[in-house]
Amino acid sequence: MSQPPTERASQRPPRGLFVAFEGGDGAGKSTQVRLLTAALEAAGRSVVVTRQPGGTPLGAEIRQLVMHGGHVSPRAEALLYAADKAHHVDELIRPALESGQDVLTDRYTDSSIAYQGAGRELGPEEIRRLLDWAVGGLFPDLTIVLDVPAEVGRARRGATGQAGEDRIERESDDFHDRVRRHFLDLATAAPERYLVLDGTADPAQLHEQVRAWLRTAGLAL
Repeated sequence: MSQPPTERASQRPPRGLFVAFEGGDGAGKSTQVRLLTAALEAAGRSVVVTRQPGGTPLGAEIRQLVMHGGHVSPRAEALLYAADKAHHVDELIRPALESGQDVLTDRYTDSSIAYQGAGRELGPEEIRRLLDWAVGGLFPDLTIVLDVPAEVGRARRGATGQAGEDRIERESDDFHDRVRRHFLDLATAAPERYLVLDGTADPAQLHEQVRAWLRTAGLAL
């Protein structure tokens, strides 16, 4: 005899935590993703770590095309990023969350809103509507914005010896300043879902601020 819907629902694992790390290139997102992953796993939680673009085999191909290939028109670039996100959510993020796993992503929808909407000047609101449809209304429980000036991000990328900037990183500081301002605008518009941190601060201190925010949300860390 099949179980009643209420009993089946009660047996499902609780939905996992969904956290996105955003900010300009060189802001230190990968470091904070690594630190939070270790903290969550130490607390006994199962964690899926991913990035956009490139979190799936299809996404990896899109990443290579839009970041390391030849010229891509701004509108085509926005649509390719949206395609990556749609596939990523359907194939990886939503299934992981529904199975009770936490998901940490290095970039999500806000990056496209800031980079293509504000940086490419395609219109942040138009890009937001496109992405809302692409991800089926799935947005993070918390978005952490690591804020650094464009010149700091550029200096960091050079200091770490990264060989060859990608198409986005090669854009002017004016472009990256527009992106930075829009990340901050997004956070100001929805403070309950954003944590803005000074990305120039010590990484260990930033990590403690992330943990403190998650503790206020009821997570034992």
